[in-house]
Amino acid sequence: MSRLLTDDEVTRQLGDLPGWAREGDAIVATLEAPDFPAAVRLVVAAADEAEQMNHHPDIDIRWRTTRWLLSTHDAGGLTQLDIELAHRISAAARAEGVVLDG
Repeated sequence: MSRLLTDDEVTRQLGDLPGWAREGDAIVATLEAPDFPAAVRLVVAAADEAEQMNHHPDIDIRWRTTRWLLSTHDAGGLTQLDIELAHRISAAARAEGVVLDG
């Protein structure tokens, strides 16, 4: 099982993740793709990354807007897995033309 990150570690690492914010024991982002097909491609790309990591996000998709919630449930909070997956989701989002606000 992965080690829980300290509050300071989470805050510092979120500085490198534009568009992501802490929400309790999770990090969240709402990403708006240029259109619905791009949003779906983003979800598929992120699903491939998540499967490789065996670490799966909560995803909500509404037209071209996706909302992501990451937490390591078996650890009871945020771990490095969540930060790494957020970076991978962000990279996939940029590839689909999503502008990440920070």
